Amino acid sequence: MKRIIAVVSTIIALALPVIASASTWNIDPEHSNVGFKVKHLMVSNVKGVFEKHSGTVDIDDKDITKSKVTVRIDTNSINTNVQKRDEHLRSPDFFDVAKYPAMTFVSKKVAKAGEGNLKVTGDLTIHGITRQVVLDVEGPTAESKDPWGNIRRGASASTKINRKDFGLTWNKALETGGVVVGEEVAITLEIEMIKAQPK
Repeated sequence: MKRIIAVVSTIIALALPVIASASTWNIDPEHSNVGFKVKHLMVSNVKGVFEKHSGTVDIDDKDITKSKVTVRIDTNSINTNVQKRDEHLRSPDFFDVAKYPAMTFVSKKVAKAGEGNLKVTGDLTIHGITRQVVLDVEGPTAESKDPWGNIRRGASASTKINRKDFGLTWNKALETGGVVVGEEVAITLEIEMIKAQPK
């Protein structure tokens, strides 16, 4: 009996470092930014943000490739600082927020991409259509304690998509050639996370 207890104790002791290396982090929406940029009239870029978003990041510091990311973005929260344009973007011509109130990203693979960088492959769902995308990620940073005792980390990510791949096809041709809205959309994320408390 003592031998069995000793074996079990050894297994638990060996497993503890593995368990301790993985932690869950909640995205802090007040200190994070989900932005995008798209060409307008073939001459300039229009920038915007989604003001409401949430998500979790499971970070395995022992093996970062085992980490996972899940993000949900409220499409109705789009803001380009032009009310009329935002209303059009919420309409069935674009995001159709009444039918598709959220876009999501769920990671499927995390790979190292040099010192401090990662490539996170996952499923991006917009307008009811899911496509695989790759995020270029800087981070996550080292842990830092804020003045209120929360443990925080940060990360930056970027990718480019073709909006037509997600059914966002509205456009108008220009007399001088080209179109009103570009097809390529650059997406940037500045993420700050708070370590979840153990349950």
